[in-house]
Amino acid sequence: MNLAIIGSGGIAKTHAAAIALLPDVRLAAVQSRNLKKARELAKPAEAEVVESLDTLLSDDSIDAILVATPSGAHAESVLPALRAGKHVLCEKPLEISTERVNSMIAEAEKANRILAGFFPLRCGVGAETIHTALQAGRFGKLTFLSARVKWWRNQDYYADSTWRGTHALDGGGALINQGIHAVDLIQWLGGTVSEVSAYATTLAHDGLEVEDTLAACLQFENGALGTIETGTSCYPGLDLSLEISGTNGTAILVNDRIDFWKFSAEQPEDEAIRSGNSGGQVGGGASDPLAISCEGHRRQIERFCQAIASNSTAGIIDGREAGRAVAIVEALYQSARSKKFQPVRN
Repeated sequence: MNLAIIGSGGIAKTHAAAIALLPDVRLAAVQSRNLKKARELAKPAEAEVVESLDTLLSDDSIDAILVATPSGAHAESVLPALRAGKHVLCEKPLEISTERVNSMIAEAEKANRILAGFFPLRCGVGAETIHTALQAGRFGKLTFLSARVKWWRNQDYYADSTWRGTHALDGGGALINQGIHAVDLIQWLGGTVSEVSAYATTLAHDGLEVEDTLAACLQFENGALGTIETGTSCYPGLDLSLEISGTNGTAILVNDRIDFWKFSAEQPEDEAIRSGNSGGQVGGGASDPLAISCEGHRRQIERFCQAIASNSTAGIIDGREAGRAVAIVEALYQSARSKKFQPVRN
């Protein structure tokens, strides 16, 4: 299967590294306005470098597109790619507003093509283990979910970029860029979020037009409560963690590793899960965005290619599902601005 990457920044390198690990999948082309970076990205795979998006999308040998451009520019690539008959796997967030996300979903349905989003931690062993236990009812009635993405980014992280930390192209700050990993996990595991509230501020970065610190409260449709703490203001940067509790059990996930696992009714596999061997391959980025493992991306690209080959969306995070995190983020930002509770428009 021939894949093309649109974009040539740091996360595009993660995409290329992940593709290189997959048999029968080839990075065939890289399209970017920055030809120097595109050539560097394409060279190991001997991929073609394309300057024009139209030229790339007119190539019938390209089966699917991976979008790795700035968040607020995703639709600029995704919409034409879908119209050209290409399947699309897009970086998180799918876009920076639900309006844009919905336009992308509508285009995918019209073109009868797959639109999927990247959320690498979802396909980690740790998260999947918790999800399976939830589906089996082991937690009982869910009561509380707490997620923390207390990461660190220095001043240069924003100063050296033309798009990070801007409303126009980042869509916000620590929540929509870094914290969205936790937003997606917490709604995937806890269920539909109905109402939210948030405080957001900028504490550690001079001249930043978006938040670098945010605290949120969530109400789930099933009655459970939740919290999200996220920031790029927490030196030296802590691993992403999520705690999930119910009337019959509690689990703690740290990146992709199960750190705590206890239920009122023990199962034979529980001791092995507590041994610390469940997960640990997906994660990183707490203090350095370039330190993110490509394993989660590899798994998601593999499942994306399998979905194309089988004409099925099984195993992928489709556009509607990926868009749920954007809806929650949008409501949290509205709450932070208004100082009021906000409904989530799922």
